[in-house]
Amino acid sequence: MSQPPNDSAEKESMHPRNRHRGRYDFAQLTQSVPELGSFVAENAHGEASIDFANPDAVKALNKALLKQFYGIQLWDIPAGYLAPPIPGRADYVHYLADLLGSVNDGAVPTGKRVRVLDVGVGANCIYPIIGHRAYGWRFIGTDVDPVAIRVAKQIVASNTVLTGAVDLRLQPSSTNIFVGITKPKEVFDLTMCNPPFHGSQAEAEASTRRKEHNLGTSKGPEPTPNFGGKPGELWYPGGEATFLWRMAEESVLFRNEVLWFTALVSKKETLPGLYKSLQKLGAVDVRTIPMAQGQKVSRIVAWTYLTAEQQQAWREKRWATQ
Repeated sequence: MSQPPNDSAEKESMHPRNRHRGRYDFAQLTQSVPELGSFVAENAHGEASIDFANPDAVKALNKALLKQFYGIQLWDIPAGYLAPPIPGRADYVHYLADLLGSVNDGAVPTGKRVRVLDVGVGANCIYPIIGHRAYGWRFIGTDVDPVAIRVAKQIVASNTVLTGAVDLRLQPSSTNIFVGITKPKEVFDLTMCNPPFHGSQAEAEASTRRKEHNLGTSKGPEPTPNFGGKPGELWYPGGEATFLWRMAEESVLFRNEVLWFTALVSKKETLPGLYKSLQKLGAVDVRTIPMAQGQKVSRIVAWTYLTAEQQQAWREKRWATQ
């Protein structure tokens, strides 16, 4: 049985407000979602766990976590779509809350006045779920995949706790990030994105094969990502660096409509080029927020084109009356 990607040492490195820092209580989770029980067994340490190389097991775990911690009664995604590890996704949201708090005298702004644009929301709709349930924020989720948008809409419509909190929009261009998706006079306190990691389908499949080999879970000639994932979720022509370059180039077009642009950056080699692009584009403040979960090291890069005075004016106009 594969070991979970979130052992106790790994979880200690998570954000202090992350509700998933403790070990999974599989007995309680199985009560929430009985189907999870068929995947639970003792691991090599004699502890209850699941096979984290099995996408069906991961999806069942996600259903249980979303129900127990976020009040999501109905959540499902089609076979092959990304079922992301929820603890790591929650970390991103909580660090973004701190980012907003850093320009608000340390107080995290909450409620529907805070608007977040989630680029690449996916069929799973994870970031809007966590962000709204944890902080009451409102979300616009975008994706180039019409099936992902349709499924995400079904999730929102099936859970009354999300009513009026999440708007899903299809991005008609396979290359645009922000262009063509926002409406006139729309402003966002945050944008967030988990960019496609790989540069091609072959690269994504090779990575999955390496993981299967390391875990000893190879089941045949066709690699199976343990968290699933469609091409747009896993790879983009030119990979993460090209995607983020394009995101930076487009961000300057919306420099007055967005307080903080943010993105996860998995590869440290991507950072120098991104920093150079943001400097050239005139970003006023660029921050790198480290994220670590066990052996996996990632980071959030955040940037703004607004000066300290403009940020203060933004805060007073949008959050002061909350």
